[in-house]
Amino acid sequence: MRLANPAVLLLLLLIPLLLYVKRRRQRPAAIAYSAVQELHTLQPSVMTWLRRALPLLRAVVLILCIVALARPQKGLEATKVYSEGIAIVMVVDISGSMAALDLQLDGQPSNRLQVVKQTFRHFVQGGKHLAGRHGDLIGMVTFARYADSLSPLTLDHDTLLALLDQVEIVALPEEDGTAIGEAIALGVERLRHSTVKSRVMILLTDGSNNAGATEPVQAAQIAKTLGIKIYTIGTGTRGVAPVPVRTHDGQMVLRQMQVFIDERTLNEIATMSAGKYFRATDSEALEAIYAEIDQLEKTANVAEHYQDYAEYFPLFVLPGLALLLLEVVLLNTRLRTIP
Repeated sequence: MRLANPAVLLLLLLIPLLLYVKRRRQRPAAIAYSAVQELHTLQPSVMTWLRRALPLLRAVVLILCIVALARPQKGLEATKVYSEGIAIVMVVDISGSMAALDLQLDGQPSNRLQVVKQTFRHFVQGGKHLAGRHGDLIGMVTFARYADSLSPLTLDHDTLLALLDQVEIVALPEEDGTAIGEAIALGVERLRHSTVKSRVMILLTDGSNNAGATEPVQAAQIAKTLGIKIYTIGTGTRGVAPVPVRTHDGQMVLRQMQVFIDERTLNEIATMSAGKYFRATDSEALEAIYAEIDQLEKTANVAEHYQDYAEYFPLFVLPGLALLLLEVVLLNTRLRTIP
């Protein structure tokens, strides 16, 4: 509990003075008695006690009104933490090669995209060695032959992760490819309008740029100019990896296919934009990479203390008004005085 206007309580010091002045100005009895000895034997009535209590009643009314003016309040919430946050755009490769079954998820063989989705979820929500990015604006871009903005920058991470669950590897051959430059350019477009000071892009791919009109290094140069930092991650084993391929008769078979990641370009992109390049050959390495990025890009939290208060002055005003009304009724009925 607290008082919003505690200085008002100084008015309480005037109440004894008012009672003293009232007593000094009290008029003598209007009717004289020749002898008052017999009156001592009479018991005071209720009305007599009420008349004697009127000054006290007025004092109570004044006390209640003064306390109400001081505005007693009760705090409902103590502290709120305001997070300045970071703007992060996750750029995910969904080309056909992301279907390679060369990584493991919970001890079972899994394709690269499923591992990427789980580790990205841990990065956002927290898990294992990751604290979570609860105060950050996060968006997502996916790309194969074409780049697509799946989610704008948002604090609604639940919706973001629900959209992540719907991400699938491209199914049509004419849409397959790896447009890294276009994806970076779209990520830059999403970040450049953000007013947050720290803006980061995390680019995850398992191939090399072979689609789109924008060269990755050119897009990275634009990101550098705008102060956007790019972390690049090359995902997948080295050499060959088993990739599910659909045959002419509609059946899915596993074929060993050559793995090639343009690490030189990914490293150049990261270095140019003051970021860092990582190579993830298994799910544990990918988790460790996210943990390192998590440490490198700390959210600046500012604790803002405030109180949300409930007003309690009606609890004093209403009884005060009721007592004042009672005094007025008594003075105009049973306790009415003859002028």
